[in-house]
Amino acid sequence: PTALYYAENLTRELGGARIYLKREDLAHTGAHKINNALGQGLLARRMGKSRIIAETGAGQHGVATATVCAMLKQECIVYMGEEDIRRQALNVFRMRLLGAEVRPVTSGSRTLKDAINEAIRDWVTNVETTYYLIGSVVGPHPYPMMVRDFQAIIGREAREQIRAAAGRLPDYAVACVGGGSNAIGLFHEFIRDPEVKLVGVEAAGLGVDTGKHAATLTAGKVGVLHGSMSYLLQDEDGQIHEAHSISAGLDYPGVGPEHSWLRDEGRAEYVNVTDAEALEGFELLCRSEGIIPALEPAHAVYYLSKLAPTLSSDQIILMGLSGRGDKDIDTVAEALGVSIGE
Repeated sequence: PTALYYAENLTRELGGARIYLKREDLAHTGAHKINNALGQGLLARRMGKSRIIAETGAGQHGVATATVCAMLKQECIVYMGEEDIRRQALNVFRMRLLGAEVRPVTSGSRTLKDAINEAIRDWVTNVETTYYLIGSVVGPHPYPMMVRDFQAIIGREAREQIRAAAGRLPDYAVACVGGGSNAIGLFHEFIRDPEVKLVGVEAAGLGVDTGKHAATLTAGKVGVLHGSMSYLLQDEDGQIHEAHSISAGLDYPGVGPEHSWLRDEGRAEYVNVTDAEALEGFELLCRSEGIIPALEPAHAVYYLSKLAPTLSSDQIILMGLSGRGDKDIDTVAEALGVSIGE
């Protein structure tokens, strides 16, 4: 299992609730994505498929898929938007080192949505030989359910670990939400525990009121995208808006349908954090715990910094730290006005 880490310094600095981090950043390849990629990779082999394709935004799913394909000796093609290739050059190089072909996508906003479009086009054209290894709880059935089941190991482990460490379940389970696989992986094990509040943190980008954001559950409307019905960023005619986030992994105009259900049922709450606030969260975790997080969970760290001080010291927050931040160093440096590698 990945570690459950008591963030003692962060807890002390913020005051209030005790903070525990589920360290998916310590998983092989640096994020939770390997849980799903390995499961689906084995399924593809069982189905006799000779070719695996995938989409990626931040590059972590692409790296995980390329890793699994190298291990299973499968052909691997990863679709990635041109804008994400620019932002995530390190992960692009890692994928190629692992033997994957990275195909740039130049249509639309050149980000995750467009990469999924191209991957689906490839899949339906070559379905006899090709397995599409989707990276999040999106797409047509059974993908949202299947990806959730592979990622539910996060919550199963965390449930046992928090009971061992604290003697009880947490008061809050918090995770960032893009497509939503990391969050649903953490939440799924606690859905039937009403005393555990579930909070998903979306990307507000430049602000929800600016239109430059990826806060689907905050500002979206119900529609159909990539084969599933969920909340989407769309206009009155059902045309999909371009999403924006400093984080390539949250830059998606839809969300997993189970998150939409949790929102409508009132079982989970969804909040949003801007690019600037996510950078504050990034720096806070670096400074307080010596952990460099990915920009995706940095959104959740910022939310913690506001939530924890409002709670008492006997309350517990469990946060999913979905990935490490190596891939985001250039983006963070640029945002902070620091020149590196020149």
